[in-house]
Amino acid sequence: MNIEIFKRIEQKYLLSEQDYKRLMERIKNHIEKDKFFQSTICNIYFDNDNYDLIIKSLEKERYKEKVRLRSYNVPKLDDNVFFEIKSKLNGVVYKRRVTLTLKDFYNYLDGKELTTSNKQIMREIDYLYKKYDLKPKYFIAYDRKSYFDKDNNTFRITFDENVRSRQLDLKLEKGDAGKLYFNEKKYIMELKTVGGLPLYFTKILSDLKIYPTSFSKYGNIYKDKIKEELLYV
Repeated sequence: MNIEIFKRIEQKYLLSEQDYKRLMERIKNHIEKDKFFQSTICNIYFDNDNYDLIIKSLEKERYKEKVRLRSYNVPKLDDNVFFEIKSKLNGVVYKRRVTLTLKDFYNYLDGKELTTSNKQIMREIDYLYKKYDLKPKYFIAYDRKSYFDKDNNTFRITFDENVRSRQLDLKLEKGDAGKLYFNEKKYIMELKTVGGLPLYFTKILSDLKIYPTSFSKYGNIYKDKIKEELLYV
């Protein structure tokens, strides 16, 4: 069964390779590999020609939202993908998505009515899509390892590496190649919980001097693109 509505708190941390190894050594006895432990997550992010959605997000608005198409590994046309709205309000993340085949997603772009797993969420996505005149703008992929806490399976830890992007061939089935974002080995750790973090975990983070950061993959890639363009003005 696909869960289609999420509500949780997420915290992000940017780790060096040394930080990652030291942390894993400390938490390895507390965690287990997720059922889908290793995957390459592929995303198409949608925005309009003014990039209103990502600019609003970067301006630290109280409420922000993104629209994206996501797959776990590179899909074929008959494979399932997830068309979703990810929003954030007062630090709480909400995710609403529908499951459909990639072929059905292209049918949607062609104006055809879809039979989806959740018609209400599809109407919400369709409203945003038309309100902002959204278009595919960025492909962003990364390789993820996923864990959960042995004593609390609602507490999940993910590590993303090899963040890469492209602005051409904006189709999930075109593969996961792209320009690497980091020049050196980095991990983006996300802690996902419906409540607070376990005490042992907060103590380990404190001991290792690992602190939360605000890091949006789409946001940072977009900002770097703008900086590059300004160099040639």
